[in-house]
Amino acid sequence: MTESGLSARSSSFRLEAASLALADLIERYCTSDGPNPTPIPGLSLFRASSTSTPICAIYRSILAVAAQGCKRLSLADETFHYDSRHYLITSVDLPVMGQITEASPERPYLCVAFDMDPRRIAELASSMPAAVLPPASGPLGLGVSPMSTAVMDAVLRLVGLLDTPQDIPVLAPLYEQELLYRLLTGMQGARLRSIAAADGQGQRTARAIDWIKGNFDQPLSIDALAEAANMSKSSLHHHFKALTAMSPLQYQKQLRLQEARKIMLTEAVDAATVARRVGYESPSQFSREYRRLFGAPPMRDVTRMR
Repeated sequence: MTESGLSARSSSFRLEAASLALADLIERYCTSDGPNPTPIPGLSLFRASSTSTPICAIYRSILAVAAQGCKRLSLADETFHYDSRHYLITSVDLPVMGQITEASPERPYLCVAFDMDPRRIAELASSMPAAVLPPASGPLGLGVSPMSTAVMDAVLRLVGLLDTPQDIPVLAPLYEQELLYRLLTGMQGARLRSIAAADGQGQRTARAIDWIKGNFDQPLSIDALAEAANMSKSSLHHHFKALTAMSPLQYQKQLRLQEARKIMLTEAVDAATVARRVGYESPSQFSREYRRLFGAPPMRDVTRMR
C-alpha cells in the first residue's frame, strides 16, 4: 500500500474511533429519546430509538453531527443526508422537513447539535489569514460535508467536557473557538463567513428572515421587507431564494403552517380558528396548503401525530 493510502486508512480508523467515542458520550448523557440540553452553552444532545415520519422544524444556525444512525433533511426541492461520516451546517433559520432514517433500540440515532453565534464566527474569521480560508461555496444556507478528523476531534473535546463539569466555564469557550476554527477552514467555511460578514448580502437577507419570523401572521409586504433588509426588491428576492431555496412568500407559508400544526397539537382548537391565528383569510386555502405540505388535512394529520 502506498504512503498516501496508509495515511487515508489511518485517518479513516481515527474518524471511526472518534465517532464511537462520541456515540458513547451521547448515550451516557442522553438517556431518553428527544432533545437533551447540556450544561455546555449552545450544546444539546439528541437520541431516537426508532425511525420517524417526516417532521417539520425550524433549524437555527447550527452544526449537527450524527455519531450513530442517519437523518434526511428536505429544504424546498433539495434533499440532504448526514450520518457519522458527514456533518450538517445551517447558517440561517430554515424551515426544513426532517426524517430519521436509521435508528433502532439496539442502535439508536445519536446526534450532537451546537448553536453557532454569528458574532463569534465574524470575530474569528476577521482574525484569520485569508490563505487558510476556503474559497466561496454555493449561497444556500444549508450544507452537508464529509466529516474530517479535525472537526470530529474538536466536537469530541467539547462534548467530553460533560465528564468534567468543573472545567466547562474555562474550557468550553476555548473548545468552541477551536471548533469554529475547524469549521471555518473546512468545506463549509465560506457558508459560515457569508452570513457572519457585517452588512453583507447574507447578513441583510438574514435580517429579512428575522422580519418574516416576527411578522409571519401578517400580510407580507415586500416593500417593508426590502426596507428592513436595506435591499432593493429585486436584490432581496434573488438573494433570499439563493439562501433559503424559496421565495419570501413561500418561507412565510412554511412558518404559518408549522405554527398552525404546533397550535393544533397543543390546544383544542379547530382548523378554521388556527387558520385565522396564523394569518390566513381563507380556511379552505389553509387546508389545501396544509395538506400539500403535511400530506393530510389538518385534523386528520393532528390525530395521526398524536
